[in-house]
Amino acid sequence: MIDYSPLWQTMQKKNYSQYKLLQSGIDNKTLDSLKKNKNITLLTVEKLCQILDCTPNDIVVFTKSS
Repeated sequence: MIDYSPLWQTMQKKNYSQYKLLQSGIDNKTLDSLKKNKNITLLTVEKLCQILDCTPNDIVVFTKSS
């Protein structure tokens, strides 16, 4: 299972709001997908890493589904 909880923690550490992500080119649909732990493209992961100056490990974690 995909879990984007590290993204929200990274954003909090870096004092980066959802509004700032929107201003940086991440659209509402993508934010909604992130909130619901739905699939996003690797290009989006790359864009988030560039915006937040972090690695994919700071954005997503994979967990075993039960």
